[in-house]
Amino acid sequence: VQLQASGGGLVQAGGSLRLSCAASGSISSFNAMGWYRQAPGKQRELVAVITSSTYTQYADSVKGRFTISRDNAKNTVYLQMNSLKPEDTAVYYCNARYYAVVSGRPNDYWGQGTQVTVSS
Repeated sequence: VQLQASGGGLVQAGGSLRLSCAASGSISSFNAMGWYRQAPGKQRELVAVITSSTYTQYADSVKGRFTISRDNAKNTVYLQMNSLKPEDTAVYYCNARYYAVVSGRPNDYWGQGTQVTVSS
């Protein structure tokens, strides 16, 4: 499956953006879909994840500001980002993960990333 992330851009602090991740195939087959981000000089970190049963989990730094959702009919995952801060500036990557049935090993697919820049 291929993942296409979009929706990034330049926004002022306090503003909002909505990222989209469109998959070339069904996302229903994945155990979880998520958004990660990587700022310059930092490691990639988990931002938010939504499972196939719509359980969600967020990084502490974005709780209450970001919302992840999924539309299985459109094979798309969204990340609504509100009250953006300069420290949210990063390249945001879409991720799709499934766990191998026998081994339980995670298998990841990644999108190309979309830049989010928040100015102060």
